[in-house]
Amino acid sequence: MMNAAENHLPSDHPPVRFGKVGVLLVNLGTPDGTDYKSMRRYLAEFLTDRRVIEWSRLLWYPILYGIVLNKRPQKVGEAYKSIWNNDLDESYLRTYTRSQAEKLAESLKDLPHVHVDWAMRYGQPAIQAKMDEMQKAGCEKILLYPLYPQYAAATTATVNDEAFKALLKMRWQPALRTVPRYHDDAVYVDALANSIEQHLAKLDWEPELVITSYHGIPMSYFKKGDPYHCQCYKTTRLLRDRLGWPKEKLMLTFQSRFGPEEWLQPYTDKTVEQLAKDGVKRIAVLNPGFVSDCLETLEEIAEEAGEIFLHNGGEKFTHIPCLNDSADGMRVIEHVVRRELMGWV
Repeated sequence: MMNAAENHLPSDHPPVRFGKVGVLLVNLGTPDGTDYKSMRRYLAEFLTDRRVIEWSRLLWYPILYGIVLNKRPQKVGEAYKSIWNNDLDESYLRTYTRSQAEKLAESLKDLPHVHVDWAMRYGQPAIQAKMDEMQKAGCEKILLYPLYPQYAAATTATVNDEAFKALLKMRWQPALRTVPRYHDDAVYVDALANSIEQHLAKLDWEPELVITSYHGIPMSYFKKGDPYHCQCYKTTRLLRDRLGWPKEKLMLTFQSRFGPEEWLQPYTDKTVEQLAKDGVKRIAVLNPGFVSDCLETLEEIAEEAGEIFLHNGGEKFTHIPCLNDSADGMRVIEHVVRRELMGWV
């Protein structure tokens, strides 16, 4: 669609497009490869984000550039290699996020003026580049969808920050909406319950308990007012109610701690170790806070937590996949998008 005023533009002026609404799905990020340089570039962008590491730069940067970025890229690169999508030569987070955008676009074909795309907070494709593309394609309004059911400053807020920074550089800014947390949405909770029931139905054994493992945050962030902790607990409580399980059947833990600070507890790795030592023989773990499987679910839980449990006396361990681009997963994403587009379409 072109503006009638275009007739009065200089001959070398690009066409002015308008009248579209953009939907931008954004997940955490991914390195371009598992090699040292790719990993270092990705980790540097991630670990210099003030929302992620809130320490003083005077304290943090010498540690980051003197130690972390010299040693950690190789270690993390090896972890990525173990769960890399070799068929497409990319991380599964990139694979699933792209697929989610493509499937969402297909499901929104009844809204022809809605344009769907995807981006990563760290790495490629970048938020600013995608917002520029959307604006040039005629998106006067953009719905920004940070793919995190539970809000945290280190996840949802930093996606929003980056989008707002992109607006600062635009002459013609689109209107911007951000998707709020949906940790207690009935469609989301139902999709999680379905994924548990369907996965357990395929097993020839029954877990004694199931663990909901969420990415942790430093305890100091929680004490400053971050609502993430409470939203994780509510998701698990609602999930337990939906399944009709007793409290001891569905546990909550936090994973992926980094650095010397105390993080939200109980810790996933310590919990599965202690359960095995206490005589629990069969467990399942899922990650309700992750929309797509990634390093933290495929390597840290499916591989590492499973090894810890079995090494300490456990006998059966299974990881329940994230919703990814499954029918239930897409039902959640479409439900949230259609709700948040109300008034715009």
